[in-house]
Amino acid sequence: MATIKATCPDCGDVKLRSRELTVRVCAENDEGSYTFACPRCRERVARPATPRILSLLVSAGVRTEVWHQPAELFEVHVGPAITADDLLDFHEMLDRHDWFDRLAESVGDTGT
Repeated sequence: MATIKATCPDCGDVKLRSRELTVRVCAENDEGSYTFACPRCRERVARPATPRILSLLVSAGVRTEVWHQPAELFEVHVGPAITADDLLDFHEMLDRHDWFDRLAESVGDTGT
């Protein structure tokens, strides 16, 4: 099993075994990082890494996790952005007993 040197932001350089790290790669854009629990302070550490570093870690036996960006990032948003006034109006609406009915009226029929 390989010994890998990594850096904890609090403790500095630490030595880890390959089974103590995880490589994480985003399926949508191939960006990656590696994570580990610092053997000194036990804090979880996540560090961005270049494809070359990720490849070296994987070849040293570090397990890989592939993750996906949330689907909400790919939604098309229509209309103006929500403002602070919109949030205040919504907050005031929630204080009313008929808040849900008023909200439904303001949105209108969505066809669902």
